[in-house]
Amino acid sequence: MDFLKEFQPFCKLLSDKSAGVIRHYFRTTINVEQKSDYSPVTIADKKSEEIMREMIHKEFPDHGIIGEEFGEENPDAEFVWVIDPIDGTKSFICGALSFGTLIALLYKNEPVLGVINHPILNEFLIGDNKTTLLNGKKVQVSKKDNLSDAVLLTTDHLNIKKYQNAEKFDKLINSVWLYRNWGDCYGYYLLATGFADIMIDPIMSVWDTMALIPIVQGAGGVITDYYGNNPTKGNSIIAANPDLHSKVLEILN
Repeated sequence: MDFLKEFQPFCKLLSDKSAGVIRHYFRTTINVEQKSDYSPVTIADKKSEEIMREMIHKEFPDHGIIGEEFGEENPDAEFVWVIDPIDGTKSFICGALSFGTLIALLYKNEPVLGVINHPILNEFLIGDNKTTLLNGKKVQVSKKDNLSDAVLLTTDHLNIKKYQNAEKFDKLINSVWLYRNWGDCYGYYLLATGFADIMIDPIMSVWDTMALIPIVQGAGGVITDYYGNNPTKGNSIIAANPDLHSKVLEILN
């Protein structure tokens, strides 16, 4: 099956409908709740996930859904949608533009399609492990092969020390040209489009990870967990172009 051809129109529709909800609440005064893991959630997160769930139920009633805000439905189905309505809720709350919506389609437990949609920037990135398109145009990771020329990104520097070896990460920082916290899904968007070279997150959830895999691989990149293993089985991410990924792994491990 050509998953990109078959499901891209529906992925775009999901992205457009959820983006309309998110834009309605962006930079407005809204209540911020705290979830059990102390992460923030807003009405925009909940309403946008609700509308995507309703659309999936209507179009593909036999498909499963895993969402950050409302949990699992039929997770053992042949096709399962994994959605994070606002990846980067802290950025959204603060009026920053770097948040986005993550949508993945799993087929027999493997991610076959991934979407990063930026509602405010009107940028729709979709990949199928073979090709990645930004608003319909093919994109690729960078071709840099020296760490000294590379741009390294992570979402939250404090999480490095909390979950991984901070001294080794400092060694990596000192090996690259530029290090910034342009993170969440925006960091992977920059990687897939060739503007950044390495993106690392020391802790991830399934709704954070699944959409990224077809996008990074479709753009010619390498994506693993922190130890170089299958990212679908882990809870962390190292993504980079092929020339840099092994060098990053060597420093961090």
